Amino acid sequence: MSAVEPGSAASGLIERVKSILLQPSATWAVIDDEPATIGGLYKGYVIPLALIPAVAGLIGAIVFGYGMFGFGYKPPVLASVVNAIVSFGATLAWVYLMALVIDGLAPTFGGTKNQIQAFKVAAYSGTAAWVAGAALILPGPLKILAILGFYSLFLLYRGLPRLMKAPDDKTTSYTVVIVVVMFVLGLIIMTILSPLQRIGRGSGLMADHSAGTVTFGGNKVDLGKLEEASRKMEAAAKQMESGEGPPPTDPSLLKAYLPADVAGFARTEVTTGSGGAGGVTGSQAEGVYTKGDARIRLSVTDLGAAGALAGMAGAFNVQSSSESDGKYEKVGKVDGRMTTESYNATSRHGEYSVLVGDRFMVAAEGDGVRIEDLKAAVASVGPARLEALAKKG
Repeated sequence: MSAVEPGSAASGLIERVKSILLQPSATWAVIDDEPATIGGLYKGYVIPLALIPAVAGLIGAIVFGYGMFGFGYKPPVLASVVNAIVSFGATLAWVYLMALVIDGLAPTFGGTKNQIQAFKVAAYSGTAAWVAGAALILPGPLKILAILGFYSLFLLYRGLPRLMKAPDDKTTSYTVVIVVVMFVLGLIIMTILSPLQRIGRGSGLMADHSAGTVTFGGNKVDLGKLEEASRKMEAAAKQMESGEGPPPTDPSLLKAYLPADVAGFARTEVTTGSGGAGGVTGSQAEGVYTKGDARIRLSVTDLGAAGALAGMAGAFNVQSSSESDGKYEKVGKVDGRMTTESYNATSRHGEYSVLVGDRFMVAAEGDGVRIEDLKAAVASVGPARLEALAKKG
C-alpha cells in the first residue's frame, strides 16, 4: 500500500516524512513507482501535514500572539480560528494549483505531462514547509525556525527530473520558473484573502527575456540572481542530505559579537546554545539589555546550511510595507540585505531583523523602545564582520 493512500498507518506517514527530508533522492525514486490517486495524496499526506502549520499558528497566536513580524498583538480567539481555517484551505488549493503548473510546464522543459506525477511532486515537495510550520507555535523570535521550510525548494528541485522526466540541464530553469509562477499566484491568493493587505501594486506577470527579468506587482526579479540562489540552495541542501553541512559557529564566538551595552541599554543577561539533526545545524547567542523598564532582546543566530535556503527569499527582491493606527511593517532589502522592520508607536514595541551573508540572522526585539534603538542594536553586532565570517565557511 502506498504511504499516502487512505487507511495507511500513522507510522507510515512519519517514515515517509523522515525519508523525504533526510534521503530525498532515494525517496523520490520510490515515489516515482508508487501507485497513487489525487484523493489519496490529499487524505493520506497533504491534509495531515498541512494541519501542522495551521494548528501551530492557531495555538501560537492565542498563547503568544504575533511577535516575529507583528507588534506583540494577540488577536481575538475567533479571528485566530478563522485565520487558521482560511490558511489551511489556501494550502490545499495551493497544492492543487502547483500540480497544475508543474504538469502544464513539463513539456516546455523537456518533461512529460502526467497529472498524478505532478500531484506527487506538489504534495511531497511541501513536506519541509509544513513540518517547519510547527515553529509557528513558538513565541517571538523563535518563529524564525519556520524559515527551514525553504528546504522544500530543494525537494522540488530533486523531484522534478525524476517524476516529470525533465532533463538534468533544464531542471534548474524548470524549478525557478515554477517558484516564480507560484510566488505570483501566492500574491494573488493573498490579495483575494486579505484585500486590506496587498503586497505591491497589481499582480501582473511580465517577462523581459532579453533583460533576463520577470516583473510582477511592480517588482523586478533578476532570473540570473534567482538561478544563482537556486544553485546555492542546491549545494546547501546536498550538504544537509549527506550530513556534511558546515559545523555551527561556536556559541561563545557568537557571544563575542554581542556588545556590553547599546543605545544606553546595559546588557543584563546572556544565553547561548547550539544543536542539530539530519545535517541541519545551528547555534545562537542572545543578550538581554535593559534601561529602566525598557528592554531589548538581541540575538545572533547561525542558520548553518539552512541559511542558503533562507537566502532564496532575497532573490525575489520583495518590497512591501503597511501602516495603520500608529503601526507599520516593512519588508525589503536594506544595504543589500533582506530586512524586516515593524513598530507600534502606541505600545512602543518593535522588531528589526537582518539576514547576513545568507547564513546569520541578527534580530532585535524590544518593549518601551524606539525603532532607532533596535536598529542601533543590530548595527552594533557588526553585519559586515558576520559576512566575513560567513565567507570563511
